[in-house]
Amino acid sequence: MMSDGVTELIEAGGTAPQNGERRRGIDRVIMLLEALLRHRAPMRVGDIAKMIGAPRSTTYEIVNSLLEAEMLENVGTEGYVYFGRAMHLFGWAYSHHNAHYRRILETLDRMAAETGETVQLCGLRGNKYVVLDCRDSPGPFRISSDVGVEVSIPWTASGRLLVGHMGEEELKNFIPAGDYKLPDGRIIAPEEFFADVALARRQGFSETAALADRFTWCMAAPIHDGHGAINKTLCFVLPVDTPEARRGELLTLLRERARGLSLAGG
Repeated sequence: MMSDGVTELIEAGGTAPQNGERRRGIDRVIMLLEALLRHRAPMRVGDIAKMIGAPRSTTYEIVNSLLEAEMLENVGTEGYVYFGRAMHLFGWAYSHHNAHYRRILETLDRMAAETGETVQLCGLRGNKYVVLDCRDSPGPFRISSDVGVEVSIPWTASGRLLVGHMGEEELKNFIPAGDYKLPDGRIIAPEEFFADVALARRQGFSETAALADRFTWCMAAPIHDGHGAINKTLCFVLPVDTPEARRGELLTLLRERARGLSLAGG
C-alpha cells in the first residue's frame, strides 16, 4: 500500500481528482524534482513555484507530501528544501540491483585505478548529453565533470556516438541551433558535426579536442544494448597535451572495456 504522503503526491492539486487533474498533479511533481536536479542546490519553495510555473499553494502542498515521504528534506532554517534520503535509496536500489550497471561501475573503478585518468559513463537526456557517473583522475591536473549536468551534444565526443543512428534531417530537428555554439563563442558548423557523427559511426569510437574545454582531449567508445543500440558510452577525459602514443594505448583499452560491457546483440 502507498503511504498517505505518496497518495497525496498523486492527488496533489485537489480532492478526489479526475484523471486529467491527477496527471497534472503528477506532472508538477516531476517538474519540481527536475527543477531541483537542474538547480543542483537547495531552493526555497517560492522559487521552485516560479521555476515550474505553479501556484505557491500547490507547490507547498506537493513539497509537504514529498517531505513526508522523505523524498525531500528541509535544509537549514530558512525554508530551503532538497532531495531526501528516500531518493538516495532509490538510486542505491537501481545501481546495486541492476547487474549490468554494477558491472559498469566496477569497470569505472578499475579503469581509473589502472590508468590514473578521469573515466566517465555518458548518455543522453532528451536532446542533451549528460555524465551519468564519473571517476576523477587522482593526478595533479584534475579534470572532472559534474554528474547530471546537461551539455550540448555537439560539444562532446560521446554525443557523436549517441546520435549515430540519426540521419542529417533527424539531427537538424533534434539538436537546437544554439547548441553548436561552444562556451568560448566558437561555432561548430552543423555540416562538420554531421561528418563527425558519420565518422564515429564508421570507426566505432570518437575523439574530440578542446571543444567544451580548451584543455581537454576526450575519447569515447560505445556500449551497445541488447538490441545493438548505443545508449551509453565509456569515456576518457585527458589533458589536451597527452602524448599520441599514450592516447593510443588508452583508446585501445577504452574500446576493449566498452565491448566487454556491451550486451548480447550489441
